[in-house]
Order: sequence, then structure tokens, then C-alpha cells
Amino acid sequence: MPLSGFVIFRPNSMYFDFANVLVYVLVSAGFIFGSMTLGRVLRPNRPTPQKLSTYECGEEAIGSAWIQFNVRFYIIALIFLIFDVEIAILFPWATIFKKPGMGLLVLCEILIFTGILVVGFIYVWVKGDLEWLKSLGEVKTESRKIES
Repeated sequence: MPLSGFVIFRPNSMYFDFANVLVYVLVSAGFIFGSMTLGRVLRPNRPTPQKLSTYECGEEAIGSAWIQFNVRFYIIALIFLIFDVEIAILFPWATIFKKPGMGLLVLCEILIFTGILVVGFIYVWVKGDLEWLKSLGEVKTESRKIES
């Protein structure tokens, strides 16, 4: 005698959909942790001083890693990210551009978006943040008269 009123996971219920997602997440997590554990058990562990040393592009490390970097590196990296993300945003617009009736609207949106980015680029350029060797201004020294 089936208990049809007691079945929680009917194929067309919301709980069934959530159960599918839960099973997928659990199987994925199990695969990740299982493969990491299997790799840890099977791989050899023979640390040597040479293996434990810092390796940077084939060169020996010199000095401490705790040095101050010029903030310009981060500014240039952020500007690169902004314009790199622009390409990722423009690509879907280019695919919509081919649809009938959407061409002029999408073209106007692309031009406005690109115009805003160009204004920002000009602002950064005029401000001088794109120069690697930015002058910090003149160093004025006062000549002192030595009175005898």
C-alpha cells in the first residue's frame, strides 16, 4: 500500500528541484574533497631546502618581500581592468546589434557607454596618472648666506 500523501519529493514539486541542486552540490563537493585527499595520500612528500626556498621567475629572491610599491602600479592595474571589462560588456551588445529593430538603440547605448569611458580616460591622462615617471615637483633649496 503506497503512502502517496507522505511523498515529499514528487517529480514536479519545488522540493524536487531543490533536491536536485543539493545533490549536485554534494556530489561536486565530494569530488573536489575526494580528489584532493586522494592526491595528498598518493603523492610523495620529500621537502628539501631547495624545494622550500622562494622561487621567482628563475631568479633567487633578494631582500625582503615587505617593500612598499608605488601606488601607480595599482592605478594602472585598475585602469586596465576598467577597459578590459569594457570589452566584456561590448561583446554581448555586438551580438544584439544584429537583431532587427534593435540596431539604432544598441548603437546609441554603445556610443554613450564608450563616450563615458573615453571621458574618464582623458581625465586620467590629463591628471597624469598614466605616466610611470611622474614628477613630484621642483625641489627648492634655499641658499643660506653664511655670515662671518
